[in-house]
Amino acid sequence: MWILAILPFLLQAFCMVFDEGYFHIRRGLPKWEKIGHPIDTFSVLSCMAFVLFVPFSHCTLTLYVVLASFSSILVTKDEFVHKKHCPASENWLHAVLFTLHPISLASAGFMWPVVQGTEVSSWVARWLNRPEALRLFLYTQFSLMTLFLLYQILFWNVIWKDKPVLKE
Repeated sequence: MWILAILPFLLQAFCMVFDEGYFHIRRGLPKWEKIGHPIDTFSVLSCMAFVLFVPFSHCTLTLYVVLASFSSILVTKDEFVHKKHCPASENWLHAVLFTLHPISLASAGFMWPVVQGTEVSSWVARWLNRPEALRLFLYTQFSLMTLFLLYQILFWNVIWKDKPVLKE
């Protein structure tokens, strides 16, 4: 059952790669997206770092919920402008990503005490019964997100900084 916990991350990654590799490359990104998308990625990366490097407790769980909630709201900040610049199919993909975002962060929150060896309820222990695999997954996810953040900053703000933006 532990594999179900990583499924939202895999779906989200697939959608992000499609959004980036098809829609963003095709239309180019205006300056507000070149700045905003790395900020979004950083907010998710902060949640993942919290899960990996902060000891689990009821107090830190509350802080994680606040951080994850902030990230889930933050990623929607551009939608008022996206509706003018993006085709309907890209907006639909964004809706899917917005749905997966809090699900992925909630899944990471459930993995957190398990990978740290904290005692959890029996149903969580049965569901997330491979702490070593989950720990490896979280570290891999953190590393890939860090690389994606660097890509977003360097590709859009250095390599393709002058790519024209197409109007839809």
